[in-house]
Amino acid sequence: MDRFLSIEAFVRVADTLSFAEAARQLGVTNSVVSHRVQQLEKYINAPLFHRSTRHVRLSEVGETYYRQCADVVANLADLTDQMRDLRATPAGRLRIQVLPGFAIGHFADILAGFSQQYPDIELDVVVNDRVIDPIEEGFDVAFQIFAPQNDSLIARRLFTLRRIFCVAPEFIERWGKPERPADLICSKVALYSAYPTRNKWTFSRDAESVEIDLAPRMRTNSVHLLRDYAVSGAAVVCLPTLVASEDLLAGRLVPVLHDYALSSFEFAAVYPATQRQALKVRVLVDYLAERLQGEPPWDVPLMERGWVR
Repeated sequence: MDRFLSIEAFVRVADTLSFAEAARQLGVTNSVVSHRVQQLEKYINAPLFHRSTRHVRLSEVGETYYRQCADVVANLADLTDQMRDLRATPAGRLRIQVLPGFAIGHFADILAGFSQQYPDIELDVVVNDRVIDPIEEGFDVAFQIFAPQNDSLIARRLFTLRRIFCVAPEFIERWGKPERPADLICSKVALYSAYPTRNKWTFSRDAESVEIDLAPRMRTNSVHLLRDYAVSGAAVVCLPTLVASEDLLAGRLVPVLHDYALSSFEFAAVYPATQRQALKVRVLVDYLAERLQGEPPWDVPLMERGWVR
């Protein structure tokens, strides 16, 4: 029995609660993972999991053993990366998940610079709007705006993601410009579907706070579709400034209600705690943090015009 391979298989199954997913992440068959875990159970003479046709969960022994084994696997991976770093640059595959709002128009330039600096790292980038658990889905790091889903994940803030209501000039000519939050109730509105507040919106100005419910005529999980829908003159929309900034500055969109503040989100790198010292993850997150320090470049001209705070 290769004891480390068995421990690694056990930790991956414990992380994902799935033999099939652990096998996929390790690049082996289900039977190989099952065999390695069985060998480990035989070696320690105790069951590590409670198994059924639908569920896998850690046994009492497994929970205790996992805490130690997870550290062993993480420390060995870190040591391997450190030894590689002593000889050359970081190398290997780095699997990333990123939101489309940041990926399109902003991420490619950063990745190009990163690849030039770290040519031996192979990037596997998946772009989608889902909030994921990197452990369950086999990602080294996810870039997203919502809080980590469990205590096994670490979030490192990269920048503040601001939002703004905006509309095409043609819409204003035809339907008028909303001047107060309540005007949105009777207006044609389209919204991003993944915000946690759904239809409930809070607008703040000085000591005033206005809460309203909005019933959108269109809802979508794509902020880019939402932007194009607004540019066509179809509706008032609320967009993240990283998507809207260029159109606002070009006059294709006009800010509305910008004297009212909306809640913002923190765009963060989310990764497993066991990857805390992983060299590939660390150099990527550090690289982004350095490139994105200070106010985001798409927000600076909007702040100068008083459109966002």
